Amino acid sequence: MSTSNTSAPNILLIVSDDHGYADRGGLGLHPDVHTPSLDRLASEGVTCTDAYVTAPICSPSRAAIISGQYQQRWGGQWFDSAAFPPDEVPSLAEILQGQGYRTGYFGKVHYGQEDVGDRACPPHHGFEETLYGLAGHSFGRLNYLHHSEDAMASYGQPAAHHMAVQPLLSGDTPVEHEGFLTAEFGRRAAEFMGTADERPYFCMVAFNAVHNFCWQLPDSELEARGLPAFRDWSPDTDGAFTEWYDDVIVPNLPHGREYYLAQLELMDAEIGRLLDAADENTIVVYITDNGGSTCNFGDNAPLRGTKYTLWDGGIRIPMIWRWPGQLPAGRNTNALVSTMDLVPTLAGAAGANVTETDGLDILPALAGTSPTAHETLHWDCGFQWAVRSGSWKLSWVADDANTQHLKDYEHAPMGNGWSLTDLSTDIAEQTNQCAEQPDVVARLNDLHTAWRAEVGLPAS
Repeated sequence: MSTSNTSAPNILLIVSDDHGYADRGGLGLHPDVHTPSLDRLASEGVTCTDAYVTAPICSPSRAAIISGQYQQRWGGQWFDSAAFPPDEVPSLAEILQGQGYRTGYFGKVHYGQEDVGDRACPPHHGFEETLYGLAGHSFGRLNYLHHSEDAMASYGQPAAHHMAVQPLLSGDTPVEHEGFLTAEFGRRAAEFMGTADERPYFCMVAFNAVHNFCWQLPDSELEARGLPAFRDWSPDTDGAFTEWYDDVIVPNLPHGREYYLAQLELMDAEIGRLLDAADENTIVVYITDNGGSTCNFGDNAPLRGTKYTLWDGGIRIPMIWRWPGQLPAGRNTNALVSTMDLVPTLAGAAGANVTETDGLDILPALAGTSPTAHETLHWDCGFQWAVRSGSWKLSWVADDANTQHLKDYEHAPMGNGWSLTDLSTDIAEQTNQCAEQPDVVARLNDLHTAWRAEVGLPAS
């Protein structure tokens, strides 16, 4: 039974898709990056410089975000094993509903191979009001412009599937939307936030920006930016999808970085809309689902690597928190934090005590009143794994079909074998210290072996 909790803070959780670590205007790294809303959020809140996801790809990472637990506990390591948490694991929305919150979800859903009516769909894990798309139905993406039966018929199969033009869903009911999806998610979320209701709200907005195929922009935006239109894949004119795909990623897509930055700027504008809709008693958190996709023209400087890899470029992410009066403005912290911390931290702020979690309540670390944060974090995709303990990071990558495919198809060089890096002096992971630091290698390897046993993975 839920109880009214009118003094509890509202909560706005914004999740973007594949946002590059370096791609925020306020960082001053790229003069062509314009993100005034994210910069405003950072100036009014706390930026976590050492924030991590639990996987370098979306599905397993999102499962940890919504549950506060390592997804490996239910076998989630890569796309083929990713799944929504089991029924006995409460979602963040369910926990907050128990505290009297009204809940809304607007955006992309991609926890695995879910279908309409599954627990992985937001209306079946604690969200009352929803507008969402099942990206697992379409290679992990949602089209930025088209979601209708007419679009599916116009594209035909298999292009409708690859280009992700299926209708959206509200509850379990199909909803058609022709128009720019980023703006629609922002509009619906702001409308939900502004609804008159005595209950506090939890609003989760999962933009599909800045996932690939960023040329899918409104005509007015293309014209205003002087960008040429680019056509989605059609097997009749473009041949095999795999061959066409290589032409629309780094380095082959003309204006690729400009399309990406346009999508980022337009998402940032919607974030501004949401910040304007949030009152002073609102916790706002911004994260992305995994490291930036450099094959989609994102930039992770100064980090090495990209989405798909366990270099920090694949798993270290932008994370910003704002809670006026409770958290300082304009603060940076290098506390070691994880997206698993969202559940215990936000639940704790709402008055709930979450005990079954791999995350921590990091509000004291964010506020600077306590060093409370993680000492050690783990990643394990089966064919690659890593552990960070303090500033040391040990990783292992197999030289196998997985790594070769990612290198060839996604232009994501993986490396192979063992690597040990001191991130405090080598944030770009350029110097392998395995030979010089065998004791550190042994200690971190033992930590990871013990962790694998603790979460239920077989001995490697």
